Amino acid sequence: MYIYLFSLLGNVTSTATLGTLTMLMSTLGQNLLWGRISDRYRLRAQLIVAGEITAGLAYIIVFFTHKLYIDAGADAAAGIALIIGLAILEFFWSMSDVGWAALLTDITTSETRGGFVGTINFIMSIGRMTGTMFAGFLYADGLGFKQGTIFYVVSIMLLTGAILMWLVSKTIKPSNTLTSRTSLEKQPDHNRKPSTEPFPENEKTFSWFLAALTIVVLGVASTGQIFLLFLKLNNGLNATDLEISLILSAWTLGGMTASIAAGTLADKMGRTSVILAGLILAAATPLFYGLAPNVASMSVVYGINGVAFMTLQTAGFALAGDIIPEQKRGRLLSRYNAVIALSWGPAGLIIGGPIADVQTSVLGASARTAYINAFIVSSILIISGAAVFFVKVRKRKQNY
Repeated sequence: MYIYLFSLLGNVTSTATLGTLTMLMSTLGQNLLWGRISDRYRLRAQLIVAGEITAGLAYIIVFFTHKLYIDAGADAAAGIALIIGLAILEFFWSMSDVGWAALLTDITTSETRGGFVGTINFIMSIGRMTGTMFAGFLYADGLGFKQGTIFYVVSIMLLTGAILMWLVSKTIKPSNTLTSRTSLEKQPDHNRKPSTEPFPENEKTFSWFLAALTIVVLGVASTGQIFLLFLKLNNGLNATDLEISLILSAWTLGGMTASIAAGTLADKMGRTSVILAGLILAAATPLFYGLAPNVASMSVVYGINGVAFMTLQTAGFALAGDIIPEQKRGRLLSRYNAVIALSWGPAGLIIGGPIADVQTSVLGASARTAYINAFIVSSILIISGAAVFFVKVRKRKQNY
């Protein structure tokens, strides 16, 4: 989608607006509406089903709106229509994000949460990798979007998933012994001491965790769109659409491997130790993007970055589930989701995009040099976030 949008809009910063607006709409939906509804009415699976159905139908509407401008030869307007349409779509689709986050926390305990979330992430990664490879074949220099093939496939998959979730939801019975201070103190754990801190103290720790995670995600995501453009450079890898799909699939494959391992290790060794390991990998990998001489080596490097991200996501969600009070799961997990959603584009708009565009347009640097410098900034941001996490979270939560 970002490559297609870049072909319509012509610069990195405008292209990154897609992720920025969808993230903002998702955040507004989750924090102002869906999280509160989830907590008040105890709706989990229902929000998932409603969100997937709404998104599946809205994708078709967005496609036909965008096609009107394409047929009229107004490429820039077509790109803007996609951005605005998908942003509105995301406001309603975000109810599914809240439902999934709260449901996964409801049906797990602090002793099993890491491994369970890791397994779910593994399954999701299989779907992501399959979808990435399939999209590489369907893209066909933008025809997959212009003719609607990709939109149709996405809609069918979303509606199918909604039906399956509706059937499965009839058998889901959330635990009645969800995490509270009393029940948590009674849970035996030979590997990790349960938290006995009052909820306000847990919320303070959670706030510092979100602050650190925000810096890290901004660093990781600031080069998301730039990386795709870097792969296409003639004086870089000059990768084809299929080769780009292979590199992206390597990221997903690395994440798949990490999901199971990170979840299990987070349950046995502690959340914060696993998170720190993921932070080290996340900070190191962007420094090697500019050194990779071919598609194979770039696939290895980007695969390791996938290991880092999924390690952070798996152990991070488990940590969030441990310290969030039961009665505020919908609302506080919405904040966690909002931070993770920063990876969709805002970082590219406010950090990566301007860094690249200023160097090329104002300073006269080559695109390759500008992109590599953006990768270095990414590593610096991740290191900064890791420092905040180590000082404000790990030392406060040695039992996690």
